[in-house]
Amino acid sequence: MPYTDAVVHEIQRYADVVPLNLPHETTVDFNFKGYFIPKGIQVIPLLTSVLHDESQWERPHDFYPEHFLNTEGKFVKREAFMPFSAGRRVCPGETLAKTEIFMFFTSLLQRFTFQPAPGLSKEDLDMTRAVGFTTPPKTYMLCAVPCF
Repeated sequence: MPYTDAVVHEIQRYADVVPLNLPHETTVDFNFKGYFIPKGIQVIPLLTSVLHDESQWERPHDFYPEHFLNTEGKFVKREAFMPFSAGRRVCPGETLAKTEIFMFFTSLLQRFTFQPAPGLSKEDLDMTRAVGFTTPPKTYMLCAVPCF
């Protein structure tokens, strides 16, 4: 299951569904990369900058589940993985969401083989991201063929 867990995490990293976080307010004065940020200022974390940061990911612009596997093939958590927000105000439903996504994904893969709809090929899938407050996936035509 480590590879499946890595695939689920990589889908969330690569899809980057919520590139901008909700506004946060600073509670103390601090310096960040040479900039002074005073207490009480609203900041909007740009999650996409972390999820696609070239200094954090081996292949930031590719779908690469190995980002979450060590050399022995075991799942590893990454500090730069934050699709559910950043800071102390991280999504309260993150644990439940991760569990449900994993269970839903694995149950689908156990029961179905997914393939492009008749007349389409893998190359017809456009992975270009939408632009907006959220980046919902594009609509794709595919077939879910029962495994049994």
